[in-house]
Amino acid sequence: MKVKDIMSKDIASVKSDDSIASAARLMKQYNVGSIPVCSQDKIVGIITDRDIAVRSVAAGQDATKQKVRDIMTTDPTVGSPEMNVNDAAQIMSDRQIRRLPIVENNSLVGIVALGDISLEPSYSDNAEEALKDISKPNKSF
Repeated sequence: MKVKDIMSKDIASVKSDDSIASAARLMKQYNVGSIPVCSQDKIVGIITDRDIAVRSVAAGQDATKQKVRDIMTTDPTVGSPEMNVNDAAQIMSDRQIRRLPIVENNSLVGIVALGDISLEPSYSDNAEEALKDISKPNKSF
């Protein structure tokens, strides 16, 4: 099965000069933990709820004034719509990420989440294995 068969195509995104508060509101509205940061249709970064908690709130910043570019992860890992779901799960496991932005012709076209993979019966083991790796402690902060 290919990623294009299970990815979400209705994607919320923010711009790098949007406020952290606006990114957080979108996360709440769409019930997601990360949002791609785009310039035109090109993905330039990703911001997560953890970024907001650790790099903004815990650091004592004003989320209404601080910009997404100040805390986003630049050069995010991406996949392609034609890649195999197993390959996407392996990338997510290796990179310890729960959502993989999907890019085609340098444009963001979707996102595949660990939850999308786990809903496919034949791939639930891949999702379980990826979650184990994603949940390992990471000392990047």
